[in-house]
Amino acid sequence: MTDTGIALEAVEASGRGAAAMFFRNKAAVFGLALFTGIVVMSIFGPGWYGVDADDMVARPFAPPGDEFGPRLGVDYLGRDVLAGVIVGGRTTLVVGAAAAGMSMTIGLVIGGLAGYYGRWVDAILMRLTELFQVQPPLLFALVLLALFGPSSKTVALAVGLVSWPAAARLTRAEFLKIRELEFVKAARTVGAGDLRIMLRTILPNAMPPLIVATALTVGLAILFEAGVSFLGLSNNRVVSWGSMIGKNQFYLLDAWWTVTFPGIAIFLTVLSVVLIGDGLQDAFNPKLRGR
Repeated sequence: MTDTGIALEAVEASGRGAAAMFFRNKAAVFGLALFTGIVVMSIFGPGWYGVDADDMVARPFAPPGDEFGPRLGVDYLGRDVLAGVIVGGRTTLVVGAAAAGMSMTIGLVIGGLAGYYGRWVDAILMRLTELFQVQPPLLFALVLLALFGPSSKTVALAVGLVSWPAAARLTRAEFLKIRELEFVKAARTVGAGDLRIMLRTILPNAMPPLIVATALTVGLAILFEAGVSFLGLSNNRVVSWGSMIGKNQFYLLDAWWTVTFPGIAIFLTVLSVVLIGDGLQDAFNPKLRGR
């Protein structure tokens, strides 16, 4: 068996051990169950509930438990808050996941190339990373939204472009550490190309901290999307948790439920992602795994 094959086999064994430890972590399992429930609700909830989030279903500001109103009350236009929370989850999760995926992809490419090649490649790519890192994230996102117009795709693009530097620095650090190990040198000796070494030898061994970072990036992206939508910079025709809070913020004292329930949905989603991320971090820690 080649050194690359041995390295991959070691990664697979480490992955099985990490999975076993993850599912022994009660908080992580709770976070995974909670996040799965939120995703299932967002995908299938609109069909199960059967109420359009844009329809007027009762008198404006009917409170939760009102005899003629929905369970979680209605907003200033008489729209069902529960329907909005269910439908808005789909928008928030899709935008958050797309932004996190874009952020990690850019970070992997930039950080991987910088860490593997070093020297002038590292210098140029790290200066580019610093250029994006010193930009105020919200201000940069506002500029992008002003240039391309408010839409779910633009929000995902803006959030992804302002959040990749951290992923790039983490990837660079892992590649710098792993590229000098013996099995990487052995892969070079047998004639493996740079791309094969990066993808088949270094990347699998660098994945544990990157997986943790990806999970936490999803939570940050969801919060960022909610903030942008709260400011009214997303597509007004699409319901999201942030847009629900933004549109109802002026009625907080008179109709607390119109803001509270979307806020609880954001809180529970980010909490579940953080618990998953913490569980993954513990699971991939070899010192803790041996206990």
